[in-house]
Amino acid sequence: MENTNKIVRGIPLALCAAVAMVAVLAGCTRHVSRDITPQGQAGEVVFPAVDRIVLKEGTFPTLEALRQIGPGVTRDQLYQLIGRPHFREGFHAREWDYLFHFRDGDQVVTCQYKVIFDGEYRGQNFHWLPAGCADRLKDRPVVASDPKRFEISGDALFAFGRSGLEDMLSGGRDELLKVANELKALDASVVQVVGHTDLIGSDAANLELSRRRAETVRDFLAKSGVSADGLSAHGVGEAEPVKQCDDKLDREALIACLQPNRRVEVVAKGFK
Repeated sequence: MENTNKIVRGIPLALCAAVAMVAVLAGCTRHVSRDITPQGQAGEVVFPAVDRIVLKEGTFPTLEALRQIGPGVTRDQLYQLIGRPHFREGFHAREWDYLFHFRDGDQVVTCQYKVIFDGEYRGQNFHWLPAGCADRLKDRPVVASDPKRFEISGDALFAFGRSGLEDMLSGGRDELLKVANELKALDASVVQVVGHTDLIGSDAANLELSRRRAETVRDFLAKSGVSADGLSAHGVGEAEPVKQCDDKLDREALIACLQPNRRVEVVAKGFK
């Protein structure tokens, strides 16, 4: 009788453990939208309350990354493009939710973004709250006009061989602020930042340095109020020199001669 009682008493304990485990798993795989089909359609799209977010501050995604997302996207691809979901949604959840911020001049606009997966966990449907946030992914029309170019000496912007914001010289900051104000007045739909170096050093090192400098300038312009929608950055290393120098010069003379090649260009297009 005693053994029977133990078995009977053990059943509720086992059930409680199982229920607890289910609850834990449910907490990792829950979703808030209703009636999600194997094809990734939701009978009712529901966004989670913002106060339930795990990544409290949300993130600032790039429009370029968001434009690459479409039906069939995998979770690994989403993770690479826009990061992990911002709410408590595990690998087996049928939807991932994000809290995104976008800069509009001096203002910050916040949007919620949802990806709903099919039965094979590939993203099939994508939703925004407010719905108008989806308009940000539309390509801005480029108005035919001659590009406006701003060229800044790399040596005036950064300490030699450096590329970070903390390495930017005060004179370079002042010059970039003037460029940012002109760009805001132009309201260009496309702004390209291009980094250049001289030929001293390896091709790979020069390409990397030019890219980092261009990205630092891009980020500075965005923080200074230039719209990030059409703002991009890339480096070309030593590939586009504006001055040729005799390679027989000693190192100091060669560095001085090649100075015009060490530059950052900002090219504005698509303005009235």
